[in-house]
Amino acid sequence: MRVLVAGATGAIGRQLVPRLVEAGHEVVGMTRDEGKGDAVRALGARPVVADALDPDQVAAAVAAAEPEAIVNQLTAIASATGLRNLDRAFAPTNRLRTEGTDHLLSAARAAGVRRFVAQSFAPWAYARVGGPVKDEDAPPEHDPPATVRETVAAIRHLERAVVEADGIDGIVLRYGAFYGPHTSMAPGGEQLEAIRKRQFPVVGKAGGIMSMIHVADAAEATVAALERGRPGIYNIVDDDPAPVSEWLPAIARTVGAKPPRRVPRWLGRLFAGEALTVMMTEVRGSSNAKATRELDWQPAHPSWREGIAETVA
Repeated sequence: MRVLVAGATGAIGRQLVPRLVEAGHEVVGMTRDEGKGDAVRALGARPVVADALDPDQVAAAVAAAEPEAIVNQLTAIASATGLRNLDRAFAPTNRLRTEGTDHLLSAARAAGVRRFVAQSFAPWAYARVGGPVKDEDAPPEHDPPATVRETVAAIRHLERAVVEADGIDGIVLRYGAFYGPHTSMAPGGEQLEAIRKRQFPVVGKAGGIMSMIHVADAAEATVAALERGRPGIYNIVDDDPAPVSEWLPAIARTVGAKPPRRVPRWLGRLFAGEALTVMMTEVRGSSNAKATRELDWQPAHPSWREGIAETVA
């Protein structure tokens, strides 16, 4: 299959492109930076240059690539710490999830592309009610904190646009929080270093459930979804959703840091903002049962516990 990967040099793109090539697919990697052409070639793909926010450039790139499938891995997250206002920090990514996705889908229709796989994000997907772990049919988040409303709206826009695209088999992958090479949760990465330096406190009872995924496992699941996934939404997470009160101290031990500081919820809201406070105290985790059943996929790192230890080592 000829596959266009948008975002080929990002954290997951670097894992995904070589796996697609190894599986026998012909891969075209889309990048907006002409200087990254050699990096795309090194991954085994043919580069094509286009700004995802320019519909004419996207249309030309897709027409030139003549893909049978498109994988949208577009993000532009500048920093993983200090995100008091998540909407401000994620504004470039939100544009890619809305405008960029719309441009890719429009170009896909014009080029006769029949299969489209797109990156979404599990932690803000589900309403903060009921049990701690949700499947894909659970009610969506409907009342996010003010400083993350645009981000949640952008995620919802991408998911609806892809799943409801006329004439295209649209697949949405709700990835858990990434860790592993070239992510913020890797040696030298911002989140891991913040934990090491005790700059990442436990807020309140820290009952928010986080589902994580090693970026290599996310790439393997993406190949599986491309090749045999049915149209719809899949949670791509590991087998071990855990509350912040559990995983944050555990990761601190793994990196040899002192236990994280503990602060009351009101203080966390004051310094970190409402959105991050809600994430640490209220968000729900995600079940991977559908993905493991329908995609014939199992994460090679079933738990972040061993996976992050491996990453740090």
